[in-house]
Amino acid sequence: MDKKKILIVEDEHKIARFLELELKYEGYEVEIANNGRDGLEKGKEPDVDLIILDLMLPGLSGIEVCRRLRQTSEVPVIMLTAKDDISDKVTGLDIGADDYMTKPFAVEELLARIRVLLKRKNINKEKEEANILEIGSLKLCKNNYKVEYDNENIELTKKEFELLEFMMINKNIVLTREKILDKVWGYDYFGDTNIIDVYIRYLRSKIDQKYNVNLIETVRGVGYIIRG
Repeated sequence: MDKKKILIVEDEHKIARFLELELKYEGYEVEIANNGRDGLEKGKEPDVDLIILDLMLPGLSGIEVCRRLRQTSEVPVIMLTAKDDISDKVTGLDIGADDYMTKPFAVEELLARIRVLLKRKNINKEKEEANILEIGSLKLCKNNYKVEYDNENIELTKKEFELLEFMMINKNIVLTREKILDKVWGYDYFGDTNIIDVYIRYLRSKIDQKYNVNLIETVRGVGYIIRG
């Protein structure tokens, strides 16, 4: 399993060092920034999995760092504050922090909150990945019924989209007309299976022929397959 990387943005060196040792002992990779501007730059790195962000920082405040990060990133942020001031906490949460802790705090509680946020991040990532199907340059997003080839949008009808989605989910598997009919049109469809051939032609005209590729293949006497 890959190590999770945690960025500590803290200007008090003793606290930063203490947190670094505790997190490394728990198996995390750790990076430290001692001011807001460095924290903002390091926080933008794509390999950072979570940020522990102090509220009071030289250069840029923790609030401002979090606000700017949220313009481009959804990385989990735990804010640390030395003041038990509800307005600071509300402001931090309003601009995008995921959690906060007031100094002094028990490191066991911080570790528990880190685990919760990382678990939530993994679940969200899995959900996001599950909603995007890709075969080469062809990408289908289930959430918004969007299909692209080389980042160019392809307009599909609802049934064309559902047929393509079913084939992409089952890429490299030969699908019979009967199976496609059952899964895409439904068991209560009483029409001719030739409807499958018609919609395959629609997809080929919009994808294979337009982009000069051969993704959808006919398996004679059986059905169709999409290669990936």
